[in-house]
Amino acid sequence: MNSENKPSDALHVVLGAGQIGVRVATLLRQRGHRVRIVQRGRSAAGLAGIEHRSGDITDVDFARDVAAGAAVVYDCMNPAYHRWATDLMPLARGSLHAATTSGAKLVALDCLYMYGRPTGPMREDHALTPCSKKGALRVQVGELRLNAHRRGDVRLAIGRASDFFGADLQLSCFGDRFFERLLAGKPGECMGDPDMPHSYTFADDVADALVTLGAHDDTSGEAPIWHLPTAPAESTRALVTRLGNALGLEARTTRLSPVVLGIAGVFSPFMREVKEMVYEWEVPFVVDDRRFTSTFGQHATPTSEQVARVAAWAKQRYASTTQRAA
Repeated sequence: MNSENKPSDALHVVLGAGQIGVRVATLLRQRGHRVRIVQRGRSAAGLAGIEHRSGDITDVDFARDVAAGAAVVYDCMNPAYHRWATDLMPLARGSLHAATTSGAKLVALDCLYMYGRPTGPMREDHALTPCSKKGALRVQVGELRLNAHRRGDVRLAIGRASDFFGADLQLSCFGDRFFERLLAGKPGECMGDPDMPHSYTFADDVADALVTLGAHDDTSGEAPIWHLPTAPAESTRALVTRLGNALGLEARTTRLSPVVLGIAGVFSPFMREVKEMVYEWEVPFVVDDRRFTSTFGQHATPTSEQVARVAAWAKQRYASTTQRAA
């Protein structure tokens, strides 16, 4: 494993200004890199010291131009679930085009959906047996990238994470609805069995690990797929209880009824797509991250620290609700 040792003024291009893209761009800037963050719409608020570009990465001319001169391109784009069928592959092709035309390394954020319903801890060589439409799409995206890597078209690292836990994650299980319910004395909701072991990957660790992958070339000869550092799995109920204790309240957890999910799906295309992911909470959903941790010596933030940081953020974000709850 050899470090690229890129100079601090090397350009790093982050595609996507969502939950992870902003974290990656901020971390890169803190480490002294020139950073350009790219998003389809215009940003309402800029990030200090970071260049912003707006445009459509599926436009090949824009993709080529926005990545020109880049050392690393980070694909952190993730359309809403109900747009995956139309948007996911075009976005992946766009990021691949950006990296190949610029000669940059491509670091792509991925999930675990392509493994389907696991029968044990998930390793990087786990069989690809998707049991959802979104999992099948992820297989296609992975093959697109890996085929380009095998042909020598691009240097590649794929970082796979489980469901996110962290602060300010509005497109996760731990968004506004979760905290507002908890602080109102209502139980937090789990899509499946809240007592089933489930790996959650801390969002700050995701960003840190992607930056690490951008700084190193893999010379092991193995597929360039990495499971990002993830704390030991525990039940969703246990995690919510920890969080409640840190917030100074008794936190309960309930299973979200399939009937409620079905009704919500009638009115919300996003919720309609969520239903097929319930399987993740019906069996132990456990990530094996040993390849990454043994290679880079970089481990997940301890769960107790994750919870403390998220609770501190939540107390500030939901200050008025917290005061009423107290």
